[in-house]
Amino acid sequence: MNVFIKSIAVAALSVPFLTSCKKNNDVKTETLTVGITGLEDLGANARYEGWIMVGGTPVSTGTFSVNATGQLSQTTFEINKDQLNNATAFVLTVEPFPDANPAPSEQKLLAGDFSGNTANATIGHPAALNTTFTTAIGKYVLATPTTASLADELSGVWFLSLMTGSPTVGLSLPALPTGWRYEGWALIAGKPVTTGTFTNVTGADASAPYSGTLAAPPFPGEDFIMNAPSGSIFPTNLSGGLAVISVEPFPDNSPAPFLLKPLVGNIPGTAVDHFTYSMALNAASFPTGVVTRN
Repeated sequence: MNVFIKSIAVAALSVPFLTSCKKNNDVKTETLTVGITGLEDLGANARYEGWIMVGGTPVSTGTFSVNATGQLSQTTFEINKDQLNNATAFVLTVEPFPDANPAPSEQKLLAGDFSGNTANATIGHPAALNTTFTTAIGKYVLATPTTASLADELSGVWFLSLMTGSPTVGLSLPALPTGWRYEGWALIAGKPVTTGTFTNVTGADASAPYSGTLAAPPFPGEDFIMNAPSGSIFPTNLSGGLAVISVEPFPDNSPAPFLLKPLVGNIPGTAVDHFTYSMALNAASFPTGVVTRN
């Protein structure tokens, strides 16, 4: 082949190759770094998912899991550069796994607005739970109103107050956004046992799997009398345990308490029945984080 012709042929072959490389470089990405503490393992059936808000539209930044020590399976994500630069906020959701829905779930846990290249993600952001529970108040009594026996009174916990001599509301809690419910718990022999989910502090909760046969007061709570879960014996004695109010995803794919536990009450080892005990704000259970784009 003539050397001149050969050179032209090589050059011709090179043009599409160079053009192809240029097209691949047209889509540029930048890194989103997620640094969040206080998250917990969601188990096999759920994942965390990050989202950036671009022109009011959520764009997924990817999913990740968290191990038993709170370590994220992934902390950096490659995002379309233009979308990331135009993002106004970051939102973290809890998603089912596997998840056939490309849109964010209603379980928006953390959110934060970008200021420069960082966003401080908190539960108090309006796009998340929109509260930090600083006004939450909790009171409870130990009693078993669903049984006639006086020998098992320390085997029930009810989130009400007897300070006036009659049962009155014991909880003051902010309204939760769609996708969340409150749930009561008692720590029995080191294991959390549910007292039921609720949204109304002046009504009965959603279930009474362990209570006796008599009428219960119209407040969240439970008597631990029958149908004890494996490893437990009912009636029991709740002294020395915990009374807890958690915030749970709804629907909830786990029988264990979620990481948000805004109110916790240490039940005294010398607890007495029908005495009104107070609960404390448990802000240490709230996750926080900083999200950075660069």
